[in-house]
This record gives sequence, C-alpha cells and structure tokens, in this order.
Amino acid sequence: MFMDRLTVGFAMTGSFCTFSEVIPQIRAIAGTGAKLLPILSQTAFHTDTRFGTAARLREELEEITGYPVIASIRDAEPIGPQGLLDILIVAPCTGNTLGKLANGITDTSVTMAAKAQLRNGRPLLLAVSTNDALGASAVNIGRLLNAKQLYFVPLRQDDAEHKPASLVADFTKILPAMREALEGKQLQPLFCGLP
Repeated sequence: MFMDRLTVGFAMTGSFCTFSEVIPQIRAIAGTGAKLLPILSQTAFHTDTRFGTAARLREELEEITGYPVIASIRDAEPIGPQGLLDILIVAPCTGNTLGKLANGITDTSVTMAAKAQLRNGRPLLLAVSTNDALGASAVNIGRLLNAKQLYFVPLRQDDAEHKPASLVADFTKILPAMREALEGKQLQPLFCGLP
C-alpha cells in the first residue's frame, strides 16, 4: 500500500478531552505522506473549552495538513460526487455522531462526509469516545458493526469503576486500524484490555 498516494479525511467531533490524544495520530498519518483533509463538526469548530480554543484547534489542523478545515454540510457534500477520499476517519466519534450514523441522519459536516464516503463504497473508520457506549449508544454501535465498509478503532473501558458504560478508542491504533480498513478488514481484537 502506497500511503503517499492516499487521500485521508480526518474528522473530529466534540469529545474535547481526547483531542490531545488524537492530534499526535493526525501527525503520524501526515508523516506517512498521505494527503489529509481535516473536517470538524460544527461543535468542534466553534467551541472553546478547558482543553483549548476552537481557533487553536483549527490552526493546528491546518498547519499539520496544509488544507483548510471543512466545517459545513455544503463543503463536505462534494466528498461523494467527486470521490475525494480513500478513507474517512472519525476520531473522536461521539455517541451523538454514532446515533446519527446508525440512523441515517445527515445534519453535520461529519455525518455528510460519512454518508458521502459510504455512498462511494469506501471505508469509514470510527474511533469511539462516549460515556454511554455500553448504555444508550450500545444499540448504535451494534448497528454500525454490521454495516459494510465501516470499521472501528479497537475500544476499551476507560474508567470501569466510575464510568462503567464508557468506552474510548485506543487512539494509538488509528494508523494500524486504517491500514486494515483499507484492506477491507477490521483490526482485531476489537475490544482491548485496560491500558
């Protein structure tokens, strides 16, 4: 596989506490020579939090990738008809985004990009981060596990004692999960142990 020939969409949704773990993985993918198109949900694009400002996040993504952030449905829509991406990664992928994907709701830049990607029969890789993965979001994860061309970065409970329904992707496995997804395979094991 020639990574420097790939165009990778990298979408981030509003699990702000994980951004510091995700950014190094974006840098790692950029280091392979792949072309990276950054996509932010409207929440991630506009919201300042204790984890950082939205402006700084946008600047960092544009510095890493060399491309402007896609943050509207209008700007994400061409991904489908133009066949822009070899793979789309959503990391972090919130429970809200999982629910929308599982139920065919396309009302954000990220869900539009995902719909466009699946329309083209190309891989979509999700790195889940949600406090209700083993609760209300479990049904949506189950649906998506059965979808064609949809793959998951391996997951783990991040705090079983205090947040027993919470799952988070092992973000360090984004790159190997991406390579497997491009080959039509799910990186295993899907559920990994505690760190």
